[in-house]
Formats: sequence, structure tokens, C-alpha cells
Amino acid sequence: MDTGDTAWILVSTALVMLMTPGLALFYGGMVRAKSVINMMMMSFGALGVVSVLWIIFGYSVAYGESIGGILGNPGDFFGLSGLLDSADGIPTLVDVGFQAMFAVITVALISGSIADRANFWTWLVFAAIWMTVVYSPVAHWVWGVGGWIGDELGAVDFAGGTAVHINAGAAGLALALVLGRRRDFGKGSHRPHNLPLVMLGAGLLWFGWFGFNAGSAYGANVAAGVALVNTIGATAAAMLAWLVVEKLRDGHATSLGAASGVVAGLVAVTPACGALNPMMSIVLGIAAGVVCSLTVSLKFRLRYDDSLDVVGVHLVGGLVGTVAIGFLATADAPDGVDGLFFGGGLDLLGRQILGAVAVLAYSFVVTYAIGWVLQKTIGFRVEDDHEVVGVDRIHHGESGYEIGNEEVPDDVLARVEAPAAGAGAATAPPAASGRVLGSSEGGMSPAT
Repeated sequence: MDTGDTAWILVSTALVMLMTPGLALFYGGMVRAKSVINMMMMSFGALGVVSVLWIIFGYSVAYGESIGGILGNPGDFFGLSGLLDSADGIPTLVDVGFQAMFAVITVALISGSIADRANFWTWLVFAAIWMTVVYSPVAHWVWGVGGWIGDELGAVDFAGGTAVHINAGAAGLALALVLGRRRDFGKGSHRPHNLPLVMLGAGLLWFGWFGFNAGSAYGANVAAGVALVNTIGATAAAMLAWLVVEKLRDGHATSLGAASGVVAGLVAVTPACGALNPMMSIVLGIAAGVVCSLTVSLKFRLRYDDSLDVVGVHLVGGLVGTVAIGFLATADAPDGVDGLFFGGGLDLLGRQILGAVAVLAYSFVVTYAIGWVLQKTIGFRVEDDHEVVGVDRIHHGESGYEIGNEEVPDDVLARVEAPAAGAGAATAPPAASGRVLGSSEGGMSPAT
């Protein structure tokens, strides 16, 4: 066993796991206050469901012996049987854990497209089905031995532009269409209720993404270093590009734009981080920041309610990064072959486009079918009244913000209010029981 490489993958697994709570914060801050718990629970729910099923059969479907390049043999590693022994290099069980976190974050990403209106328990059922029939087969296509996109077609995807981001983005679009628009889409305010949460989530995503991309080198080596530096360059460039577009278009640069630019850059560089030189990663980041910032508003023109821009950032960003490999890749990079700009011709570009389109089409069609069946049988979208009141209260019995809703004894209130009354302030009216802070008597309540 190579202890150094094994240690790096163990650390990378922890970093990728941190991306799911980071995503929960990122998504949670972007929704209205009445949906923050539900939004975060959808990410944590995916962490639970997908992790269990990945151990039972998901890893085997993705990485078992290839059946026609389409999926792995589900029986090869069912229940991870036979994988407890140590092995040369990195133990397979370590890879199981690493890839489990990829499966989790891919499912969790989809939830952003259906914010404010999805039944939590149906979401868990969807997560189980989708991981089984969409994510695991697509992961085999791209990364499994004998997979038709990675091995047979020869398309390049270092860390998940197709298997993760195009896959999740296409699924998000399908679910957004199945569930339909929110009641007040295009009418009410859908501004993020907590931008500091969004910024914190984006920061954790960026931190965890180093494990996502550099960990995909499967060793503490040059390839990991190249992937890490390219991740820094592309992400920083995308953030700056997004802010410039905002300034030119809207007259100001926003914190939401900075956070969104960070994620767009991370998404775009994911498939390409091992195939580019650092200067080309900056070019890619600029392209991703500009294109994604311009496409997120298409949902209002086309009238589909992709609540948190899963389509505009992950689908579009994944396409930008995957296709850009055909132009920007260089054979000097550890996972690179020469793209069009380095004299490589159109062959690589064609392979990249074919792989991207195949994943997009498969994910969209199958996800739409899954969502439609669930909606017609057990119900996927919540009732209209539940959406108005908020899914946090109705489906979880909780609120993200209880500050200001605590009862305070009258004697404490009297002591606090006495100095103000003595100075000529209006005397507070008597109460038979404790009063509630944060009520209309002057406290602040969170936005809904």
C-alpha cells in the first residue's frame, strides 16, 4: 500500500464531504427564510440516502466489471464484499469512500432547481432512484474501466464535468419542468434572505473543491498540483469576470455575483483541471464567468423556474468546461492531449461534444420520467398553501430563525423597561404572562 497517496485520498474524501454542508449553506442562504431548513435538509438527506446505497450496490454499478460499456456488474462489489483486504497502491475501500462523496454532491446539486416547492420525503425517494439509474451508470460511462465515454470514445473528464455537473444540471432542468414554477415566480421577491450564508457556503465549496479536483489525480503528485493550481486560477478568474459583467450590466458588483462566479469557475475547471496549463485555466475561468452570468437570467425569458440556477451554473458551466478542453487542452498537462489551439485538430473537440450531449440527453430524459412518475403517484410538489406558509413549518415543524420568539418573564421585562419609563418613555402595558420578543412591539423578524 502506498501510504502517502492513500493519505491524500483520505484527506480529499473529507474535503469533498465538506462540500455537501457547504452546498447546504450556499443554497440555504439563497432561498427565502421560510425555506432555509428544507433546502439544507435536502442536501443532508442526499448525504444519508446516497451514502448507504453507494455501499450496498452503487459503487459496484459504477465501477464493477463493465457490461457493454454501459454499467458495471452490480454483483461484483455488492455490499463491498471482498474489499476489506489491503492492496497495492490505494486500497479500493478508500476509493469507495472518495467516490461516494462525488455521488452525494451530484444528487444534492439537483435540489437547487426545485427550491421552495418539493416534498422532502419524495425527494429522498428520488435521490435513491436517481443515484441508481442515472448517476451510477453515467459514472461508469465516464470513469469505469471499459466505460464507453472515457475508455472507448476517449473523451476527457478529469474530475466530473460530465458525470457530475452536466448530469446534475440536466436533471435539475427536468425536475424544474416537472414540478412547474413557484406560485409567485416572476412576481414576488426571491432575493436571497441571507447573503453571509451564501458567501460562507461558497468559501467552503471552494475549499472542498481542492479535494474534488486535486484528489482526482489519485496521488500526491504533479497531476494533483496542476489540478490544484488550475482550480485556483479558473475560479478566481470566473469570479472577477462575473463581477465585471454585473458592473457593466447593472452598475454594481454584488456578493451574490462573487459567490456565483466562484461556483461557475469551479464547475468549468472540474473536467479540465488536469488537461490545461495554468494560463489556459484563467482563460477558461473568464469564459465561464461571462457565459454563466449571462445565461442565468434566461429562465425568466424562457419561463422555467430553476430556483437557484442549477441550469445556468452547473449545466452551462459543465458544458463550457467540457467543450473548452477541445480548444484549450495541451499534451504538456498530466491528463492532456493537444486541443485545437495547440495543433490537435478537431478530433478531441468532437469527442468532448459527443460525450457532453450524451450525458445531457440521458440525464434529462430519465430524470423527467422519474420525476413525472413520482409526481403522479406519491406527489412531488407540495400543496399551494404549504408553499405559501413555507415548507420549513409544514414539512419539518421548524423555523430557521427562532431568534426573537422567546418568551421573557414579566419581572425581567419590568426591570429592563423601568429606566426608560422613568426617563419619560411610554410605560409598557401590563401582561398576564411573558411577552414574546421580536413581535410587533419593536423586535425584528427575519424576512420571509
